[in-house]
Amino acid sequence: MVAVSTSRSVLSRPAPGGAKPVAEGDFGVLVPILRSASGGLGAHIGGLYLLPDDLQVLHLAMTLGAAKQFTRPWERIGLAAPIPVADAVRDGRLVWVGGAAEMARRYPRVAVAMPYAFCLAVAPLATGRRTYGAVFLLWPAAHPAELSRQERDGLTALAGELAAELERADRAGRPLRPGPRPLSVGTESGDAPTAVMARLPEGICAIDQRGRVTFLTERAADLLGEPADRLRGARPWAVLPWLRDPVYEDRHRAAVISGQPTSFVALRPPGRWLSFELYPDASGLTVRITDAEVAQSDLPASRTAIGPAVPTRTGVLYHILHLAGTLTEAVSVQDVVSMVSEQIVPAFGGQAVAVLLAESGRLRIVGHRGYSPGLVDRFDSTPLTAPTPGVQALTIPAPAFFETREELERVYPGRRETQDGMAAWAYLPLVVSGRLIGTCVLAFAEPHCFTVDERAVLTALGGLIAQALDRARLYDVKLGLARGLQESLLPHALPAVPGLETAVRYLPCTEGMDIGGDFYDLIRIDRDTAAVVIGDVEGHNANAAALMGQIRTAVHAFATADADPRTVLARTNRLLFELGTTLLASCAYLRVDLSRREAWLADAGHPPPLLRGHDGRASVLDPHNGVLLNVDPAVDYPLTRIPLPVGTTLALYTDGLVERPGVDLGHVLDGLCATFARHGGEPLEHVADELIGHAEQSRHRTDDIALLLVRSVPR
Repeated sequence: MVAVSTSRSVLSRPAPGGAKPVAEGDFGVLVPILRSASGGLGAHIGGLYLLPDDLQVLHLAMTLGAAKQFTRPWERIGLAAPIPVADAVRDGRLVWVGGAAEMARRYPRVAVAMPYAFCLAVAPLATGRRTYGAVFLLWPAAHPAELSRQERDGLTALAGELAAELERADRAGRPLRPGPRPLSVGTESGDAPTAVMARLPEGICAIDQRGRVTFLTERAADLLGEPADRLRGARPWAVLPWLRDPVYEDRHRAAVISGQPTSFVALRPPGRWLSFELYPDASGLTVRITDAEVAQSDLPASRTAIGPAVPTRTGVLYHILHLAGTLTEAVSVQDVVSMVSEQIVPAFGGQAVAVLLAESGRLRIVGHRGYSPGLVDRFDSTPLTAPTPGVQALTIPAPAFFETREELERVYPGRRETQDGMAAWAYLPLVVSGRLIGTCVLAFAEPHCFTVDERAVLTALGGLIAQALDRARLYDVKLGLARGLQESLLPHALPAVPGLETAVRYLPCTEGMDIGGDFYDLIRIDRDTAAVVIGDVEGHNANAAALMGQIRTAVHAFATADADPRTVLARTNRLLFELGTTLLASCAYLRVDLSRREAWLADAGHPPPLLRGHDGRASVLDPHNGVLLNVDPAVDYPLTRIPLPVGTTLALYTDGLVERPGVDLGHVLDGLCATFARHGGEPLEHVADELIGHAEQSRHRTDDIALLLVRSVPR
């Protein structure tokens, strides 16, 4: 008899030793607790770090009042790092930093990356059971240098409430785990008093925590010179070219981080000066815009010069720090090219970028943006003996700057034959540990004057790009080898079995450099019998892939010996103990009897299959579930009978298909069942595409996904 369930609140492999299953819980219970810090304690920015089971890296799980561009460099923090959050968790104490001077003295790394005035408190989230992470809060710079008794007690109570909820979820078998990106929590605010502000002579606009305009008066739109509809929902410096100097964006960042008002003046072409006053609170900024009178003699020469704006010293400092943090996220060579084109090129008024490497005596272009299609391909595979600027840059580790086309053609006369539509170039050497690995070319559509400061900044950025590119190339090589290993261990094609139709899909994870241990197989035992296998070895590395290959081979051998499912899993389990590995594995083994149109399932901690009958109804099977492989050498695996009349379809999958950080597994599984019921009668390949489709759309998959569909058909 088969027990069927249409909804499951927990769906995951059991924990080692037969403990309760582990699944991500709902962050919703923590949101109002963290949000209370804004009203109750007066903090304007905050966040929550969680410490996963590896106890080595803190993961930023939630933020309050801070956009992701501010927190991106701090999303992962090593427990040994000399920064406040790590100290609070490591030492189990509240950490208070009462201002910028104290931050520079005690935590110089944080002070350099965030050169703004603010006060910071971090409290560990700990119970008698374990330490779950930390909560941090930021106050405006005007806050006293000492934390008051009431604030200390309130912060302790806040940390205790958060820790209690985390422990409650942990005890319930649904621990809260961080997602691939932090959950952003906003603060509640009322509607803008539009009628009142419309009467004011100055322009008023509101900017949210992400830097986007949420409200502006008609007077503000008039002063800025753009329609209100175009400004609303956009970042001002993205819409208004004359605000693209990073110093203006830096003023916005300073107001958000410090919680203090700030101001600046900017020239709206051709000759109208505007004053911007920024007033921050926990929900965003209110900006007051008025006309300003600025004497020409009061301006630096660089501000009166005609030409594209370049970053100021303050803007460049933050830009370098931000780019350094961004490039640490680059995984592949194409990631590096994309980040350079999105971060460096716009900041310096560039039009295009290309990354060149030397391979086998020829110039190779590994990535480019901004050039017309097909143009860059003409330079690819150029011999390293050719007299071109690209080749020269690959052989001499010195930057080269050409401010006009005439200057370039004077040095390289043959360049006149190539018209790429550009008028100025910067060739930046990519040097790592004294090795010249390539060149980054920035191209400008108009003649460009490279100042001494700008040349120094671009050269420094070349070093950051080189390090990221070197890591990315190693990653690409390692990933190629790893994928090749995994593909060699998985079946290239499933055998044809009369009476059964099959379809299979496999999606690798998108994060990390390693591979997973997901596997599947279809084994023809005799004329009337076949075995269907799916499993998952814990871990994402070569050891997991190798063990996956051993398990698949063992299951295949035991199956062809005509063993029943219970015996196959029991023997495989004992083999893992004999191999001496510490890795665990889940596995579902299904023996199909085509003459009786039935199957017997043995399950070792694997997610339950989905069943769709010939009547079109789909459900989640509830089989007798055994413990994971390699937990107990003497464990027994009970059998579950599954009827398979013609038209019945089974979906077997690994947990990567249904487990998503921060998402209720029951809802995901219900949605999968609904999709299975709706499309299950279509050709099996179409059904597989529908079931795997929602996972393919996710940019961040933290686990591999294997899906195997089996349909009972006439022989």
